[in-house]
Amino acid sequence: MSDESLKHELRRAVVIVALLNLAYFFVEFAVARTIGSVSLFADSVDFLEDASVNFLVLVALGWTAKRRASVGFLLALLLLVPGIATAWMAWQKFNAPVPPAELPLSLAGLGAFAVNLYCAYLLARVRNVAGSLSRAAFLSARNDAFANLAIVAAAGVTAFWPSAWPDLVVGLAIFTLNLGAAHEVYEAARKEAAHTP
Repeated sequence: MSDESLKHELRRAVVIVALLNLAYFFVEFAVARTIGSVSLFADSVDFLEDASVNFLVLVALGWTAKRRASVGFLLALLLLVPGIATAWMAWQKFNAPVPPAELPLSLAGLGAFAVNLYCAYLLARVRNVAGSLSRAAFLSARNDAFANLAIVAAAGVTAFWPSAWPDLVVGLAIFTLNLGAAHEVYEAARKEAAHTP
């Protein structure tokens, strides 16, 4: 496949991924607020961040490698935003450790998993087309799919052991996952910047 075809495929993929992420943000945020779930709240903010990442990728695709590397640094910072929101929600949960309702938690987690798995599938083929930009989009979707499985597992544990801890642990694990992705995107952008005049 030619470079131009791959870029066209990447543009198409990031538009679909951005719209899906934006739509599911509203769904998951509403459920998270209703049941008081740290992990769902963190994941909903992550959906909003992923929509932003993909819109940025779309805008920056026609730019030079040096400008794309600059956007890559910005994307690395954006990947940290869900962590800040998670820390805030986790602090609230520590002060009022009420377990979230497990059925809405698991259903929202399964819905998020389906959305992220489809997004990762769309981005997997084009993850290396635009350096750190397409890599950031792919890593976000892939990591989120793993996080969603953990949310569903937390719901299962909560059903047998009514506690706020499974939800809190998963929420903090999502934060750790985003830290790793942010570092990987930063490194890709740094290498990209170093190899461009």
